[in-house]
Amino acid sequence: MKLISWNVNGLRACMGKNFMEDFQKLDADIFCLQETKLQEGQIALDLPGYHQYWNYAEKKGYSGTAIFTKEEPLSVSYGIGIEEHDHEGRVITLEYPDFYFITVYTPNSQDGLKRLDYRMKWEDDFLAYIQKLDEQKPVIWCGDLNVAHQEIDLKNPKTNRKNAGFTDEERAKMTHVLESGFIDTFRYFYPDTEGIYSWWSYRFKAREKNAGWRIDYFLVSERLRDRLEDAKIHTEIFGSDHCPVELDLK
Repeated sequence: MKLISWNVNGLRACMGKNFMEDFQKLDADIFCLQETKLQEGQIALDLPGYHQYWNYAEKKGYSGTAIFTKEEPLSVSYGIGIEEHDHEGRVITLEYPDFYFITVYTPNSQDGLKRLDYRMKWEDDFLAYIQKLDEQKPVIWCGDLNVAHQEIDLKNPKTNRKNAGFTDEERAKMTHVLESGFIDTFRYFYPDTEGIYSWWSYRFKAREKNAGWRIDYFLVSERLRDRLEDAKIHTEIFGSDHCPVELDLK
C-alpha cells in the first residue's frame, strides 16, 4: 500500500507545474495534500478511481487539506472537534477497517514566534485527539508538521535554533509524540541519513544549494511497525517549495 503526502503551497499554482503528471506517476492508494489554499468550487479535479475529501479554511487563500483515496473509508471527519482549532481546514480523518488515517497541516509558529503559544496548545490537543483514536485502532498520520525534529533534519541547525520550526519547544513536542507510542517512519528506516529534506525556502536559491528542512512526515502507531516496508522523500519532484513524502506498508 502506497501513501503520499504533499504540501502543494497552493494547489492552483501547483496545477501549472505538472501536478497531474506527478499525481499519476506516484499512483498512490491514498494521496494527501496540505496548504491547498482553496475554497469549495474553486477547482474541479478529475481523478478517476479516487474518492475526494476536502477541508477548507474559512479564510480565503489560506491553509486547507485534501485526501484522495482509492478505497472508500468507513467514515470521514473534519477537524479535531475543538472550536478553537477547526476554522483553518487543517485536519481530515478517514476510518478504515484496521486503522485510522489522518492528514494534518500543523500551524506555523510564524516570524517572531508570534503564534508559538497557540502552536503549543494545538500540539497538546492534537496529540490527545490522536491518542483517543489510537485506543480504538492504530493510527497513520501525515503532513506538514512544521518542525525539524533533530539537527540532522535541517541544513543549518545552529543559525535556526530560535526560528519557527526549530525552537526547543516545538522539538520537545515532537519528542513527546514519539515517546507516546508513535514512529517517525523515515527515521525508522534511515536513522542517520543526512541531507534529505522536504522543504526549501524560495529565497537564496535554497533548493539549488539543498539548504532544506525535513518537516513533512508519516507517523504511525508503534503496533504498525511490522507493516512498515519503506519510506521515501521525493526530492526529484518540484511544483511546490515542499516535495512529496511517501510511506509504503505491507
